[in-house]
Amino acid sequence: MTAPAIAVRTSAVILDGDELCLIHRRRPAGDQYSVPGGLVQNLEPIPAALARELREELDLDLAEVPQAPELRWVQDQITNRPGTTTPLRRLHLVHLVRLPSDVRPTIATTEKDAEDDTAVTWVDYREAAGLHLYPDIRPALRALPGSSHAPGPVWLEPMTDHTYQWR
Repeated sequence: MTAPAIAVRTSAVILDGDELCLIHRRRPAGDQYSVPGGLVQNLEPIPAALARELREELDLDLAEVPQAPELRWVQDQITNRPGTTTPLRRLHLVHLVRLPSDVRPTIATTEKDAEDDTAVTWVDYREAAGLHLYPDIRPALRALPGSSHAPGPVWLEPMTDHTYQWR
């Protein structure tokens, strides 16, 4: 018996001081905010996938960031997406990136690889903890100041149909 394949999504909580970079999507059921990132391609190393996704979405070159991204949170997702017949299964690897203020002006104001004019916005991380986020990292954001010295990644509660609503 072979193990089922699980898609891995790598993303980053990008902070400039207390402000967090989010992708803001307006949907009929309400606004959704996403942490920038995307799926890891077959045999692609996680750091390379994160760098590629941030470059594709935000025009952010991680080489301009002096501190390497730090894997902080891991979240399992098993949800049913509207309009599909099979559950969506993903493992989210969420990194923390502390951005120097001089790099922030180089970041795109709309998502570069989106088909529409999806806005890139900056929100105080405490305010972001109250938004509809994908992945659902709200508990991690609420604990952000106290977790700055936490060793290694922390498992977040899984995203399920009982804990997360698609918009």
